[in-house]
Amino acid sequence: MQVAARCRKCGRVMQSQRVDNYRVKLTCSCGFSDYRTVMERVRTVNPFCQKASFTPVVESEKGRMVLTMQKANREHLEIISLEEISMLVSSDYELSQILQQLAVKVAGQLKVSVCSIYLLDGKELVLSATHGFDQSFIGKIRIRVGEGITGTVAKTREHISLNRASQDPRYKNFHQLQEEKYNAMLSFPIADKHDLYGVINLNTTSIKTFSDDEINYVSIIANLILTALKLRRKFSASR
Repeated sequence: MQVAARCRKCGRVMQSQRVDNYRVKLTCSCGFSDYRTVMERVRTVNPFCQKASFTPVVESEKGRMVLTMQKANREHLEIISLEEISMLVSSDYELSQILQQLAVKVAGQLKVSVCSIYLLDGKELVLSATHGFDQSFIGKIRIRVGEGITGTVAKTREHISLNRASQDPRYKNFHQLQEEKYNAMLSFPIADKHDLYGVINLNTTSIKTFSDDEINYVSIIANLILTALKLRRKFSASR
């Protein structure tokens, strides 16, 4: 797969060469080189995706059995979503644009009311993108590491899934966000083996339990956000 990209240094079209299933190396005749996260095949983006199968649903309509493809359709849409997000991560968009579009796509895919991304700034998590909350709060909502559910996830680097978040003793209400009207919450760390980079939160007004498939999906999203952060920090350091 050839990736069309222009050199950030001289503007010439760069040559691409696949490094592994996830990365492509771009080189220019001027000597500049760069890497992009571009999956070889759509399925390789999601290691948790298994072969699609039919889920039978019995409907009492004149004694007929009606088969639906709910599971197959969900997995198909999930793969498409991950492909779009992976391409977004490897694009030339600004980080703020990537995170905002990502929040919108994740909320739509998992059908939740809110998807918010917090990035670590010193010892605080700063709201950096959101779908569902008022975007005027971006950059203004700050949560200390260890504070509330989000801060706890940042401190322990372990996800928390709750169907009634407000009843959890770790819960802290931010009245600006009107969080009291949301019930279920999934909070997942954006981190590697050594460092914390942020937290991604999902909220919904319904009382639900996030499934293993949904949690696995969010774990992949967190890794893609991590890739976007590292790519842009590496590029900034090289300039």
